[in-house]
Amino acid sequence: MLAGFTILDLVVITVLSALGVAISGVVGTLVRLVTGPLMIPGGSVAGGIYMLFLVMAVVLTGKKSAAILVGLLQSVMVLIMPWAGNHGIATLLTYTAPGVAIFLLLLVMRHKGCCKFCCFFACMVANLTGVVLVSGVVMQLPLVPMLLGLTVGALSGGLGGLLTWSLAKQLKKLEVIK
Repeated sequence: MLAGFTILDLVVITVLSALGVAISGVVGTLVRLVTGPLMIPGGSVAGGIYMLFLVMAVVLTGKKSAAILVGLLQSVMVLIMPWAGNHGIATLLTYTAPGVAIFLLLLVMRHKGCCKFCCFFACMVANLTGVVLVSGVVMQLPLVPMLLGLTVGALSGGLGGLLTWSLAKQLKKLEVIK
């Protein structure tokens, strides 16, 4: 799986993974203040920001499997740092599965983070995967709050994908990436 990655790709993946974990702690806490009383998982709202890092890894490296590596690396970081998450060993699944979902979607679409369309749907499917796993498997929410979380998650994920595309466009304009 690592054979096609350059050292620069791996550095980008590592930096994006660390940024994702660091930002998720801050953003997640703020969002949960609002979503907690509504029984909506905070991750469904903040997920657009969380999943941005997985999609950005694909955009910056040009490799679909970069999303899987970011998710896997983030899950290991969260397991090592107990203050970063509270899903226990399920963290391996809840953090890695969105990367796998991105990989599969982009494989079917035959895209690799190359346009606004694929970034939008990649981030959306990643967030929906995360919402289903956390709401259904970890939190075992009733149907109505879970459906609300999925609706909000789709919107948040799509917006996160558009933000990813905008950031990538700016990085290309600054010639940070080609």
